[in-house]
Amino acid sequence: MTDEEPTVFVVDDDPGVGDSIRFLLLSVGLPSETFLSAIDFLDAHDPERAGCLVLDVRMPGMSGLDLQARLQGMGSTLPIIFVTAHGDVPMAVNAVRAGAVDFIQKPFRGQELLDKIQEALKADARIRAHRMDFVEIRGRLETLTPRETEVLGLVVDGKPNKNIARALGISQRTVEIHRARVMVKMQVRSVSKLVQLVIKAKEKG
Repeated sequence: MTDEEPTVFVVDDDPGVGDSIRFLLLSVGLPSETFLSAIDFLDAHDPERAGCLVLDVRMPGMSGLDLQARLQGMGSTLPIIFVTAHGDVPMAVNAVRAGAVDFIQKPFRGQELLDKIQEALKADARIRAHRMDFVEIRGRLETLTPRETEVLGLVVDGKPNKNIARALGISQRTVEIHRARVMVKMQVRSVSKLVQLVIKAKEKG
């Protein structure tokens, strides 16, 4: 993960459209990169870079919809805004159903596009923050010893210390020590918070 400023990636085979969007974004201080084809974008794509994608629906070679499908197959979460001509609206609607943030019709108003881009950038930030949380939680879990991991599993299952001690063949005092170490390593003060972290880790696991 990086803390770099998010970039708006614009993919449109019409250089005039790409330039107009780039100048629009420049006017509000948003970094952007333009590409004339989906293949050019894929060649330069770095999934670690924050931002969003403004994508034309119809392009020669790989279409915008094809690129959307390719990115989804790669596990990309980069938010997509489709730019479409009037006749392509049904295709754009299907793209939204497939996960795109929204679509905008040509010719578009600059403020309308900027509003949708801001929405997409916020969505990307939320996704990346959630992913960072997950990575941090998994990192904490990896610091646990095998015995602490066993104790953690039983605590999360709601087992009291005496039952954990019986299940693992150790003393209740030893369970209390392991349990305290688990709480410290997982950086929580309550069992409910501990359960929440484990559930979040399993959601991605």
